[in-house]
Amino acid sequence: MAKKIGLLPKLILGIILGIVIGFISKATETFVIVKLMSTFSGIFGNFLGFIIPLVIIGFVAPGIADLGKNAGKLLGITAVIAYVSAISAGIIAFFLGSTILPNVISSGELAAKSAVDVSPYFEINMPPMMGVMTALITAFTLGLGMASIKGKSLLDTLSDFQNIIQNVVKYVLIPLIPIHISGIFAKITATGEIFKTIKTFSSVFAMILLLQLAYIIVQYTIAFIFTGKKPFKSIKNMLPAYFTALGTQSSAATIPVTIQSARKNEVSEDIIDFVIPLGATIHLAGDTITLVLASMGVMLMAGITPTFAMMFPFIMMLGVIMVAAPGIPGGGVMAAAGLLENMLMFTSGQVGLMIALHFAQDSFGTATNVTGDGAIAIMVDEIAEKNKK
Repeated sequence: MAKKIGLLPKLILGIILGIVIGFISKATETFVIVKLMSTFSGIFGNFLGFIIPLVIIGFVAPGIADLGKNAGKLLGITAVIAYVSAISAGIIAFFLGSTILPNVISSGELAAKSAVDVSPYFEINMPPMMGVMTALITAFTLGLGMASIKGKSLLDTLSDFQNIIQNVVKYVLIPLIPIHISGIFAKITATGEIFKTIKTFSSVFAMILLLQLAYIIVQYTIAFIFTGKKPFKSIKNMLPAYFTALGTQSSAATIPVTIQSARKNEVSEDIIDFVIPLGATIHLAGDTITLVLASMGVMLMAGITPTFAMMFPFIMMLGVIMVAAPGIPGGGVMAAAGLLENMLMFTSGQVGLMIALHFAQDSFGTATNVTGDGAIAIMVDEIAEKNKK
């Protein structure tokens, strides 16, 4: 049986194909194929906007209900640590990006309009059933309500709904993303924007990877201050989980290896059994770093200077919305797409660029997430031991 091509190779092929089509179209001044691809990207972008509120309800509501249903003191502490970790990663990413990105990205590099017409032949409007904030409030109301009444009927219904939406993401959105990205790159190549975009992407990509590695060290340094366990020895014990996540691109799929690695750090079995699976669901510091730095890069390209007043509410909401991220490659950026559009006012094309950059580093983001879960387990284990005394 032929081996299936992974998503990242498909994405790379899509980018290369889009660039080639864009160059050929520009050289021949024939833009029919680019306009067709632009038409598809427009329709896909509208469908993405339609599905995002449903993703939020489908994943956040059952997630909160499950947290509430199994609520305990240590579970609540774990959730708080994971949230603080995610928003801390976002804040650090903002200040690092504010210091470095303006020096490598000229503000407004892509703000000027091209004379080349590569607009879609037609559009299909797909208004979402509700706004992103309405979806979030609805999800929290339903989730907390289900946890409070301890009923199963609505939870079972929403669990089925969650499975439907996850299948839409997995079998419709994810397979079509390489085509969507190909259309975006064909368009920016035909309009002469490609080299500036690649320059920006390479700078942002390098910053993301370096900060993700540095943040792992920060997490284990905090764990050392808290527990006395040597950070680099603890990180060394977590390396199998890190490298497994590079291959799986899924925190959930890496759970067995993450558990084995956490045991080497002498964390009790009871703590490992709930912290590691929970962290795989709600602790996405690596994705937060990516989404903050990438969004800042896209904004600078568009001539917008991101300020802390603009980005802090986005980071705070990002920490919450990561709970909604489906446990599949690219789930983080799919869950955050609504925030990008509604809080940062991104266009569908800008969201497409974010998706491309996110998928390009998804393996490293996932590896950062699962390695950080080990640091959280160390801290929660120390808290549990102190509570026993």
